[in-house]
Amino acid sequence: MFIHPEEIMETIHMISSMNLDIRTVTMGINLRDCAHPDIETFNDNIHEKMTRCASKLVDVADEVEQMYGIPIINKRISVTPIATIAETFTQKEIVSIAKTLDRAANEIGVDFIGGFTALVHKGMTAGDRRLINAIPEALAVTEKVCSSVNVATTKAGINMNAVNLMGKVIKETADLTRDRDGIGCAKLVVFANAPEDNPFMAGAFHGVGETDCVINVGVSGPGVVNSAIRDLDNPDLGEIAECIKKTAFKITRMGEMTGREVSRRLEADFGVVDLSLAPTPEVGDSVAAILEAMGLESCGTHGTTAALALLNDAVKKGGAMASSSVGGLSGAFIPVSEDAGMIEAVKRGSLKLDKLEAMTSVCSVGLDMIAVPGDTSSSTISAIMADEMAIGMINRKTTAVRIIPAPGKMTGDMVEYGGLLGSCPVMPVHKFSSEEFVKKAGRIPAPIQALTN
Repeated sequence: MFIHPEEIMETIHMISSMNLDIRTVTMGINLRDCAHPDIETFNDNIHEKMTRCASKLVDVADEVEQMYGIPIINKRISVTPIATIAETFTQKEIVSIAKTLDRAANEIGVDFIGGFTALVHKGMTAGDRRLINAIPEALAVTEKVCSSVNVATTKAGINMNAVNLMGKVIKETADLTRDRDGIGCAKLVVFANAPEDNPFMAGAFHGVGETDCVINVGVSGPGVVNSAIRDLDNPDLGEIAECIKKTAFKITRMGEMTGREVSRRLEADFGVVDLSLAPTPEVGDSVAAILEAMGLESCGTHGTTAALALLNDAVKKGGAMASSSVGGLSGAFIPVSEDAGMIEAVKRGSLKLDKLEAMTSVCSVGLDMIAVPGDTSSSTISAIMADEMAIGMINRKTTAVRIIPAPGKMTGDMVEYGGLLGSCPVMPVHKFSSEEFVKKAGRIPAPIQALTN
């Protein structure tokens, strides 16, 4: 890959002044060859393979960071969805697998490990159900394990039995981690159309179509895009889109260069660059700030969905021009707790849950890091998920819900998690019940647009 000197100088400026970074280097590891009917042997196999494959991951990422001068914020691991290889184990034994993943992650030195996952978009096996029921305890007794459950696809429809169950699981997860404001829920995401090569947490897992060991890179640069737009002289929206596209092109090139060097040194396959504008609580490193730079007084006001659609599309186009290895989610994230501008918009009353839901129809993921009152019912949480899954199913896109019913908190309170997870203003939910709808369960059939063969 040829990099022009001028491009190098631009990248240095982006890093030093605009919060450009590699948000994550994530190693995906296949664990299917670890399968064994004895749980102790199974756990030993997992630990051995993880520590063997990823033993140098952190050191190599640090070396590449020093060589290029590009900050690599997180080093992570994703593994084969555990439900696919733990079908015969009891719920207690499945919790022990989570502990093994956590122990290996701590020994390797990574920030998070994803893949405590079940794919139940059309139905649940007995093993799937045991893993899902194990999630609350698994997330309560581990530090770095992240969990995801895919409950819908465009091809299969929405598994409302799983949606109903996940509402209860989220409530139990919050309760078991109530001493930390329900932080377990920050490590749990429910998907429609989950991608198999996503490097971002909490939804990363190593898909069954992947190679044995792969490096996926997540690049982030909301601050870069925000600065580029604000430097324009009274632009129209077409000029803003072109500016975003060119900026995304440069960011993607930097991410692919870094990822390929890490994978070369680790003798692992290079997977994808996920070009997702993932904000942080740092001022200026905000997707909301980008939308406001386009002319909105406050994120959430009328026009926000249109502005976000422009942003998301331009990011994808710029990434696609820069690399043939763009994958994962690649677009704009709107996690409330992790975006200083979103937090302020919620506080001033311009951004509400219904508007966030509308925005998810045009962005990369969905309702992300949303705190709601602790007394919110499981059926309301399930109904919120059902709405979000429907958006993903109908629009043939990934959507997700990472929601925290914050124990003991009411609307307007704040929950503090620190680091990249930031802080959440507790947002109100509708007072009217959805319980009878959720209790009907069954499966919402796949839409007509699923018939593409």
